Amino acid sequence: MNKSIFKIEQMDCPSEENLIRMKLQNVEGIAKQEFDLKGRVLTVYHTGDYQIIEQQLATLNLGSRFIESAEMTGEFKAEEDSKQRKVLWIVLAINFGFFLIEMSTGIISKSMGLVADSLDMLADAFVYGLSLFAVGAAVSRKKRVAMICGYFQIFLAAIGFIEVIRRFTGAEEMPVFQTMIGVSILALIANVICLLLLQRTKSKDAHIQASIIFSSNDVIINAGVILAGFLVWQLNNQIPDLIIGSIVFLIVIRGAIRILKLAKN
Repeated sequence: MNKSIFKIEQMDCPSEENLIRMKLQNVEGIAKQEFDLKGRVLTVYHTGDYQIIEQQLATLNLGSRFIESAEMTGEFKAEEDSKQRKVLWIVLAINFGFFLIEMSTGIISKSMGLVADSLDMLADAFVYGLSLFAVGAAVSRKKRVAMICGYFQIFLAAIGFIEVIRRFTGAEEMPVFQTMIGVSILALIANVICLLLLQRTKSKDAHIQASIIFSSNDVIINAGVILAGFLVWQLNNQIPDLIIGSIVFLIVIRGAIRILKLAKN
């Protein structure tokens, strides 16, 4: 068994991780892949020549670079931790649940910030779902699911942008700041819980580390929506809500494009 290390300059979120996993799935001899998203490093445990892996990574155009390869000594075991999977299922359920809550309350309260944040929650749930649901599935099935997810997110984000433009240029529809703040605080608490659950695993597993990064980003977004709610209250103006909504919509579209890239490679 060999251990080969690669630097992936553009690997900074679970979308790239899934992209790489799908690309390398059909490479014979790979026993395990470990992803360090913070360090942007991929470690592959495999038999055979590392150059085959290097060639496959190069086709993704993620700035991959071979670091080193060495033969391992001792027995190697690629085991799946069921506790980690349970945590990921809990995180997925929380994200999808708050997508439903924030989407419905965002529409009722006329808050684009809540609607946009709900789509970010949905995007996270899609990524976790792809990581868990697609385990053991055929590559073609993974790609179909990824493509549906990507186009659906872009469709919803596009509708959101159209509504933002309409409100910027015309109708003065003040969001209910109390709902914005209240629901965003609940979402913030939910994401902090997710973060604590993931950190308690004390795992270096790729999916756990990726989920920690996602939950940390969500906490920042939740804080932004809360701030927008306070500004709407203080300024008696909808502009802060529209600005934060637009920013989060862009984040959602960026994630969707990455998912589509994953499906087409």
